[in-house]
Formats: sequence, structure tokens, C-alpha cells
Amino acid sequence: MDKNINYTLVGAFMIVLISAIVLAIIWLSSGLSLTHFKTYIIYMQESVSGLSIDSPIEFNGVDVGTVSDIELDALNPKRVKVELNIHSSTPVTQGTVATLNTRGFTGITYVALKDVSLDLRPLVTPKGELYPVIKTGPSLFLRIDTALQQLSSNLHDVTQSIQLVLDKENQLAIKKILNNMQSITATWASNDNQILPMAYRALSNFNEASRNLAGVSAELQQNPSMLIRGKTAAPLGPGETR
Repeated sequence: MDKNINYTLVGAFMIVLISAIVLAIIWLSSGLSLTHFKTYIIYMQESVSGLSIDSPIEFNGVDVGTVSDIELDALNPKRVKVELNIHSSTPVTQGTVATLNTRGFTGITYVALKDVSLDLRPLVTPKGELYPVIKTGPSLFLRIDTALQQLSSNLHDVTQSIQLVLDKENQLAIKKILNNMQSITATWASNDNQILPMAYRALSNFNEASRNLAGVSAELQQNPSMLIRGKTAAPLGPGETR
């Protein structure tokens, strides 16, 4: 009877031991840990080339999770739906924005999270979604591509403007203006011996008129009635009669 009990205990112990070993192997092979994760969704409006399942997620440069799924949005194929597993302790809020980024030397594409506002309210799951949705922003490559397209468009507009100015009619008009300016310059140069004396005489006359006007103004200030009665005759000198 004792032998049967011993065999039972040994068998139970072996079962428990084997089960523990199997669980440990599964744990280590699947990367299980005691860290708790929360699932979030992002919708990218651009290509996610280079991003793959298990790509890292960083919050201000700190690893906080991995990408768990990537697929086209069933409702809008222009968008890419990316599922994120993020440490539950990560402060994902209403002000958090996700962008695609690439590590310079390795070229690894990852999801970068960053708070861009002071709205620290926690995310809630919107209607029709299974998980909270993090807002997204354009990646550096998309911003560069947009800037290059804008630059190309501006250069095209400038080229069109130059071509418009330099069309045949405008070329003739510009040529006529230049010819007129050349004619005026030539006339001035050929008559400078007459124009300069005339200018000096006009300036002299202007100065004299200014002095006379100043004199009249001074007399009016001393005798305003002269506007009505006229200028009073100067007093007679010794021996003079009217």
C-alpha cells in the first residue's frame, strides 16, 4: 500500500515538473514577460515601407513596445492600419502623436511617439473601434517630399512668369522703353550746355521769389491792414513835399 502511495506521489511530481519545464520553454521561446501591454491603433496616411511586425515603438527615444499588426484600412484603402502593443505604464494621452521615423545608420523604421500638446487626458476607444486610436503626423520623408513638390511648383510658376514677360509683345514694349530712355539721355547730353544755365537761372529766380515772399509776409505780420488799404507811403524826408 505504501509502495502504491509512493508511486502516486512520484508520478504527480513528475507531471508537475514536466509541465513547469514545458511552460518555461514556451515562456522563453515566445518572449513572454510580466510586463503588461495595452493595444492601440494608428492610421497612417502615407507609405509604411520598411515598417514590419515587431518593429520597435519609441516614446521620446525610449523603447515602449512593438508593432503587432499591419494591414490596409478596410474602410479606406488609402490608409494603413497599424496595431501597436505598448507598455501599459507609457503615458499615451490625447496630446500624443505617432510618426514614422528611421534610424540613421541602421535604416530601421520605427514608430515614434511624442506629446505635442498639454492635453494629458487619457485616450478613449472611439465608436466603431476595438482599441484607442493615436493621432498621427507626417514623417520626415513626407515633409521633405512635400517641400520639394512645393519648390518645384514655385519654380514652374516663376518660369511661366518669365516666359509671359518675355513673350514677343512684351519684348517689343521693353525694347521701346529702352529706346526712349536712350533718346532722352542722348538729348540731355547734347544740350547740357544749355540746360544747366537754364536750371541755374530758374533756381536763382526761385530764390529771389522766395526772398520777396518772405518780405511781404513780414510786412503783413507788422501791418495786416495793408491788405485792405494798401501799403502806407513812406514818410517825407527833410525839404520834400507831396
